[in-house]
Amino acid sequence: MIRSQIHAKLCCLLIASAPLFLLSCADQGLADLDVFMAEKRAEPGGVIEPIPAFEAYEAFAYAAATLRSPFDRPIDIRQLTALSARAALRPDSNRPKQYLERFTLDSLFMVGSLKRNGQNWTLIKDPEGGIHRVQVGDFLGRDHGRVVEMGTGFIAVIEIVSDGTEDGWVERPRTIELSGM
Repeated sequence: MIRSQIHAKLCCLLIASAPLFLLSCADQGLADLDVFMAEKRAEPGGVIEPIPAFEAYEAFAYAAATLRSPFDRPIDIRQLTALSARAALRPDSNRPKQYLERFTLDSLFMVGSLKRNGQNWTLIKDPEGGIHRVQVGDFLGRDHGRVVEMGTGFIAVIEIVSDGTEDGWVERPRTIELSGM
């Protein structure tokens, strides 16, 4: 209770002394600022330069829309030949499908190789657990994959996949390596 009375008296004292503090700050020390401003007003005013005249923008009309874009590289004759060969590339839809073309290439595993009657074979395991013999020229995978090379630890396959255009196809090399399954 005594604390609250002391606190109340201090608050009253601070409130009563606040106008005295404010009066002590009034209009003292501003004389030098008034002198500085009077000096600046007495100086002659400067000349402002006019805004520079800008030339009107002349738009460029690009009239070579049918030509090669200036941002594309020039096409080399070898590239044109490759593009025309790519246009002729397409999977053979008339050939009979082989059994391993039912599976994706990622789901097939190479489990070994063998040589029988002078012919090299690679053993491929399908997702259903069956083991199949393949050799160069056989097809496997859903993307028209054809075996192009066989080694003791790998089998190289070239797939024919769509390039995203309506009638375009590209070759994609893939490899199936010997797995420890």
